[in-house]
Amino acid sequence: MTVKSYTFLLEFRDKKPFLTLRKKSWIKSLYTKFKRFFVFFFCAISLLSCENSDIEINSDNLLLGVWVAPEYNQETITFKRGKSLPKDGYAISFFESGNFIERTSGFCGTPPLIFYNEEGTFRLEKNIVSVSKTNQNINIAWKVISVSETELVVKRELTTQEIDHRILIDLFDEISALAYSQKCDDVSNWQLVAYGAKACGGPQGYLPYSNKIDTAAFLEKIEVYTETEIEYNVKWGIVSDCAVISPPKGMVCQNRFPIIKY
Repeated sequence: MTVKSYTFLLEFRDKKPFLTLRKKSWIKSLYTKFKRFFVFFFCAISLLSCENSDIEINSDNLLLGVWVAPEYNQETITFKRGKSLPKDGYAISFFESGNFIERTSGFCGTPPLIFYNEEGTFRLEKNIVSVSKTNQNINIAWKVISVSETELVVKRELTTQEIDHRILIDLFDEISALAYSQKCDDVSNWQLVAYGAKACGGPQGYLPYSNKIDTAAFLEKIEVYTETEIEYNVKWGIVSDCAVISPPKGMVCQNRFPIIKY
């Protein structure tokens, strides 16, 4: 046995020190394993650092870039900064040119979801991001709560178009409530009136109303609603189908409710 090929190793057994004679080749093997582990560890750290550094960040405008993995918390949405738009997942992207891309499955998407890109433009004023989509007459807005190199938090804001639309809906709810405020016992006491205006022309539909209500006030509200919808269509460039709604053939009382017959 060659003494040079062995070494003493201090070990602890049951908290007591023992000197063990081990071959130097075993120590060398252990050193090699640790060396490989540390090389692998530092390579992995370097790789992750390189991947993170690939994400371009505009320090003058932190909003620019790709925002992915949204987390919804009541009125706010929190995004993480990403490298590119995901294949299957909601995300948004802001470009220095003013262009905007939304990766979405649509408003009424149900599983299995199919994601696609909707393009448009955006404008940042103070802390409000206004987005106009190219293929739809839709404007949306987000209020920027906070933005950093890694995170974007926004709150949905109503646009001017959405506020105008809300006014239109409130007007319709009012006239609809009046139209159906009476029980239908005798159809001879009921009449029909056209309401609204399609962007392509013609009324949106017809409503029944009883002679027992204030008909003058009701018909005035119908006129206001129709004029308001015409203005809305022109202001926001609304499009619609050009199908002509045929006038009703009559009306009947069914379960004390007015039913229009076409």
